[in-house]
Amino acid sequence: MRYQTFSARREGFLLHVFLGKTVCSTGHLLSLSFNFHTRSATLTDKAFTLQPPSHCMKRYNKIIILTAPSGSGKTSITRYLLDKIPTLAFSISAATRQPRGQEQHGRDYYFITPEEFKRHIKNDDFIEWEMVYEGKYYGTLKSELERIWSEGRVPVLDIDVHGGIHVQQEYPINTLSIFIKPPSVDELRRRLLSRGTETAESIETRVNKAAYELSFADQFRHVVVNDDLDTACKQAEEIVREFLQRD
Repeated sequence: MRYQTFSARREGFLLHVFLGKTVCSTGHLLSLSFNFHTRSATLTDKAFTLQPPSHCMKRYNKIIILTAPSGSGKTSITRYLLDKIPTLAFSISAATRQPRGQEQHGRDYYFITPEEFKRHIKNDDFIEWEMVYEGKYYGTLKSELERIWSEGRVPVLDIDVHGGIHVQQEYPINTLSIFIKPPSVDELRRRLLSRGTETAESIETRVNKAAYELSFADQFRHVVVNDDLDTACKQAEEIVREFLQRD
């Protein structure tokens, strides 16, 4: 059994050295005390329980990632899953852009300033973040996952492709990732145009980025082609329910 030194403390003639096995839940704390006056040593063994640290939590808490190029229907499928499966909870991302339409702070996104976002980066508060477009940052706060896990629920991350890859690498065992794929780039362009919320130049930027992101589809565990939204929703639901039933 391999142990590592945690700490040492000198008290008069006694030197206490604490040794402990690296564990996530339970283990043993060995206390080795040296008496310099009598030149004797005493070894005690005490069982203890630890609250799992963050790196151990990765083994016990599940994550669901939905990712796709913009306009692929990812948000619609995410809403469908949240409505159908009560144990799921939407992971609210932080964003530096302005709200669109009926979007609300704390419900759809945490809308913050670029300066606030950069402070979170400096403090290592994000599990993933990216400057998706020039000056526009998106990210998932670690505190958001902890909030959902503390409620006994499973976070659903509706995030960018590169962010999805990063989270999957950080939590390889307990993460389900689904890539939502449009039938074609032309159909994607049509969907973006139908929104009527962006300029032609902005849409072309998104389409070009989407064509690049499609090349990463095979990096995810499942690919759902959103040719028909109802069919894609049901397929995603089946995948998620099967994942949630696993130990």
